[in-house]
Amino acid sequence: MRRLSERAIGAVKVCLFLVALAPLARLLLGVFVFPEWLGANPAEYITRSTGDWALRFLLITLAVTPLRKLSGWVWIARLRRMLGLYAFFYVVVHFASYVSFDHVFDVRAILQDVVKRPFITVGFLSLVLLLPLAATSTHGMVRRLGAQRWNGLHRLVYVIGPLAVLHFWWMVKRDLTEPIIYALVLAVLLGYRVQEKWRQARVARPVR
Repeated sequence: MRRLSERAIGAVKVCLFLVALAPLARLLLGVFVFPEWLGANPAEYITRSTGDWALRFLLITLAVTPLRKLSGWVWIARLRRMLGLYAFFYVVVHFASYVSFDHVFDVRAILQDVVKRPFITVGFLSLVLLLPLAATSTHGMVRRLGAQRWNGLHRLVYVIGPLAVLHFWWMVKRDLTEPIIYALVLAVLLGYRVQEKWRQARVARPVR
């Protein structure tokens, strides 16, 4: 299981691609076939659902490296780009839903929201920071930027993750159970990285 053939990895990628589309497929079925799936306020349901999935895919993407190192499944790193792009995809759909349903493409109202409402501010900032990551996700961009610069740029995800969780936390008005769960998951994923950096620094430290 630690190593998979190219054919097996291709099959996993196809399955992941289809599974990751399932939330969008469900929303489309709700819009066109089963409106009862979207509840009493379909616009709000679509906006919140796409935001939830954007955050989930972001956390799943962050989980790839710890899972690879702890399990030895080297091949799982090949899924990270697709997962990251799906996080970006659902963020874009989430933002498009907000723009169209909440403000009917009124640019002035949107800008006022971004400036005056903190949870909208941090959510919009998360989207802006994700743009360069999505734009440089190809192998060609890795070669063009160089591995070191590319890795430095993509460390923005460590800023985007907390901003996304904060956006969700501030948006929720009553039950904070879900935001707390996401915050704890993010803390574990980032804490693992801090612990690994600290361990590597200790190993690399010269003995006196």
